[in-house]
Formats: sequence, C-alpha cells, structure tokens
Amino acid sequence: MKYTLLIVTALILLASCQNKEQTTTVENKVFPFAMPEEKPNIPMSASTERMFEYEAKRVQDNELFSQFKYTRLQGFDYNNGDGTVSRRDPSRPILVDGKYYIWYTKRHTQVPPIGYSRAKEATDIIPSTDWDLCDIWYATSTDGITWEEQGAAVERPEKPKSGWRSLATPDILIWKGKYYLYYQAFDEPSGLRGDLCPVSVSYADSPEGPWTHGGDAVIPFGKEGEWDQNATHDPHPIVFNGKIYIYYKAAYNKWPDNRDKYAVAHGLAIAEDPLGPFEKHPQNPVMQSGHETCYFPFRDGVATLAIKDGNERETIQFSKDGANFEIASVVTLPPTAAAPFVPDAFTNTSDGRGFTWGLCHFVNAGTPEKSYSIMARFDCDLSLDYDESGYKQTGVWFSPDIYFEQSPEKMYDHPEGRYKKSADSSKQ
Repeated sequence: MKYTLLIVTALILLASCQNKEQTTTVENKVFPFAMPEEKPNIPMSASTERMFEYEAKRVQDNELFSQFKYTRLQGFDYNNGDGTVSRRDPSRPILVDGKYYIWYTKRHTQVPPIGYSRAKEATDIIPSTDWDLCDIWYATSTDGITWEEQGAAVERPEKPKSGWRSLATPDILIWKGKYYLYYQAFDEPSGLRGDLCPVSVSYADSPEGPWTHGGDAVIPFGKEGEWDQNATHDPHPIVFNGKIYIYYKAAYNKWPDNRDKYAVAHGLAIAEDPLGPFEKHPQNPVMQSGHETCYFPFRDGVATLAIKDGNERETIQFSKDGANFEIASVVTLPPTAAAPFVPDAFTNTSDGRGFTWGLCHFVNAGTPEKSYSIMARFDCDLSLDYDESGYKQTGVWFSPDIYFEQSPEKMYDHPEGRYKKSADSSKQ
C-alpha cells in the first residue's frame, strides 16, 4: 500500500512540474515545447498564428494532405510514341455494375501536332495542338489499372455544328438515373485565336451509350471585357446542396499577343437541370489558382486540388459553401488533370468522404516534335475512411537527376509549343 502511495505521489509531482513548466513558458510568452491543443494566448508570428487555422496543426494529421504515387496504365497503345496517338483529360472514373468507366480526349491523326505558333498551317489532317482533331472515347476496367478501350462515345459532328473541329476535356455527371457528358466543342484549330470554345453536353441512359446531343454553349461566355469572355473550359460537375455545380476554367489576360502573360481562374455555374440553364456564381471567379478543374465533396463542403498556375499552385483548398476557398495544405507532385474516383460526387452528400485514387495525364510523354499525352493512375490518402501513413510523409526525396533535368538549357522546351526561345535571347 505504501509503495502504491509513493508511485501516485511521484506521478502527481511529475504532472505538477510539467504543468508548472508549461505555465511558466506561457507566462514568459514563449511558445511551448509540447504542441498546444489550442492556440495559446501569447504573442505569435504570422506563421504560428496560421498553424492554428488549419484542420490539423501537424500536416501529418491533416486529412486534406497527401503524397501522390503513380502507376502506368495498361491496355492503351500509343503507336510507338510517334506522336500520332494521344489520350488525355480523363474524366473521373465511375463504378457501374462492377466496372469502372472513364471518358477522355483521344487524338489519332496522321501527323503529330505542329503547335500553337503554327496554328494557321493546321488542316483537316494536321492538328495544331494535342487536343485538336479529337473525339471523346471511353474505356472500362475492373481494377483501375488495366483498361479496355471501347471506342468513341461522342464524335465530332459535321461542319458547321458546334465541335466540328474537335471535342475535348470530358467529364461525367450522374443525375436521376441518367448519364451526362460535358465537354469542350472547338470550331477552329486551337491556337488560331486562342482556345475559343464553349461547353456542349450529351446524355444517355447507360454509360455504354448511345449518347444524344443535349445542347451547346450550356455555360455561356462572359460579356466582352469579363474574365471568361471567350472560354468556358474543363467542365467539372458535382452535386452539392441539391443542385448541379459545374466548375469551369478560363485563361485570361492573354491571346493572341500575350501568350506567356496568361492567368487562369475557375468559375462556378449552378443549375437544377443538367441541360441548364446554368447561372454563374456572383463571386466568380471562385478560384484564382490551379489549371485543370478538380473539385469534390468533402465533409460538409467542397475541396479542390489546385495545380500548375497561380500564387497558390500545388495546394489543396476547402470551402464550406463551394465558392470561398481557403488553403488546407501544400502538396508535392500533384496529379495533372486530376480525375479522382469519388463515389459520392453525385449523391448530394453532406458528409463527403474523399478519395484514394484516380487518373491523370502527362502532356510531355513525347518530344516537342512528336508531342502526345498519356494517361496514368495516381494513389493517395485524401479519404476520411482510409489511413495510410506512407502517404502522409513530408520528406520525399528525388534522384539528383530529376533536378539536373531542370537545367537552364531546357527552360523553353515545351511539347505544346507555347514557349519558344527567341533567336536573340541571351543570358543577362
């Protein structure tokens, strides 16, 4: 009994000392060694203040942080990499009767793209860019890695119908038992005046089709002088608050004379019917960073993965209302054109669970002379129902060769021909 009392007394004294140490630290207005559960009432730097605004103070505990791991897809042929076959812009996978379905931009042309700068030379057989002279194809899989290409889902219509030049960047919506494909419809070679194209929609009773044309320009351009005056790209629908939320992209401050001065923003259009009318959110653009659209229900709001463009590139952000986003985490090697498998994307959930895998693309699979894209799979832990510590590591080390590949001599290499080193350029 005496021994037990001694142990209890020692533990009380130890706890008292620790509390006294922490109290003394706070009283001395110094940040404590033990991570506080709540923000201490002491003077703090802006960085420390922000730490308590995140979902978790330690990034390893943040449900909206993950590393991304990549796997090559099986089942797709790229004609030995000669640049004549390209697959890109995958839709989010959906699972129907035990099979995953995806839709994507497919180009199969006689020659590789010649690039933006030569768009005036494009013909009915010569594409300007990787997404010129394309159709919407689809494929199925049972494991998300090995895919079987099924054929064209939506093909280019005859001229002058919208999309006669190219169809690209599809995404899928399931609404009241029907399937809706949204995609960009080009009426001229990309790069001729820019990427001037609206969004079209087709619908079907089955993911196998057949697909019925449902409308053109379903997300209207902005008025002259507005940020989205001539583009509504990358349509990306989810169901939120009982309505159809389509996020879309527009590049602005560019074309045709300022191709390297562009900015990219995302807008939000809302409807109660998949065929519209869609009403643009009054706070558009709702996102000023990122390139391709990637939004998903998460808890009681909407999260987004922002990649490539803007001051907040390579971040994951969250919004309670789907329109006002705040940074949740900063990520490394995020997927380009991320298309996650989100089972509750169209269920009108008020408790979004996130995802663990999806598809993406790499636009630099070839060379500038033989430009084409490939699709790939990524895995991650952005799910509330999954816990894999390996995806929460913050130290990811790359071979030195990865860094040396980013040499100044390769600064202007770009497979889509956006940037060309001028003949008289020189180091300053």
